[in-house]
Amino acid sequence: MRILVSNDDGYNAAGIEALVGALQGLGDLTIVAPETNCSGSSNSLTLNRPLSVRQASNGYYYVNGTPSDCVHIALTGLLDFRPDLVVSGINNGANMGDDTLYSGTVAAATEGYLFGIPAIAFSLVKKGWEHLDAAARIARQLVQRQIASPLAGNVLLNVNIPSVPYEAIQEVRVTRLGKRHPSEPVVKSSTPYGEPVYWIGPVGRVSDSAPDTDFGAIEQHAVSVTPLRLDLTNYEQLPPIKDWAGPLCVSR
Repeated sequence: MRILVSNDDGYNAAGIEALVGALQGLGDLTIVAPETNCSGSSNSLTLNRPLSVRQASNGYYYVNGTPSDCVHIALTGLLDFRPDLVVSGINNGANMGDDTLYSGTVAAATEGYLFGIPAIAFSLVKKGWEHLDAAARIARQLVQRQIASPLAGNVLLNVNIPSVPYEAIQEVRVTRLGKRHPSEPVVKSSTPYGEPVYWIGPVGRVSDSAPDTDFGAIEQHAVSVTPLRLDLTNYEQLPPIKDWAGPLCVSR
């Protein structure tokens, strides 16, 4: 079993160190992670400059790019083998509901998924690494399940773990993504030269935290496991716009 590990908090983050430690003995681990924190980078690839790959004293590879860059480079040139599993995290904060679209942690796993490799993203819901040991223990157990009984088909799992002691975690719950209200307004400020600048505002309030959602599971101290897919086609709108199909009318 060959496992590629990445994240979005950077190669020296506590979360990836805990994840690598938890996965010891489950296979051959290769770590390729961003040089710096890339939270919120989503699935972006760096196309406007070359990327460098260096190796730290602990053996981790680090890239001066995004999480997607890290996994992409690993799978298309850096490694001389194809991993059996891509694992991302453990993230410093939740990646649930609509926020999943912006997540660099999920993006690293998604890049593996796009190459047809099973992938799992792990996040600890509260920032600050409280109870990271419990999250690492959960991550090991779920990776063990995937190794022992691999899920069929192309697999992309988004796992969120409550920030509570291991003994307080009630269960593992398979969920759908919940929803938030729109984000709060931007925070306006200015530079010392009087130029306006804007900080992205806080996330919106949760609007859908039903028991079958990731938000609902976390509220009840359960681990949330959400299978994801990337087909963005809105199938419900295909029939209404079918009349748009056909030759274009040329105006004269």
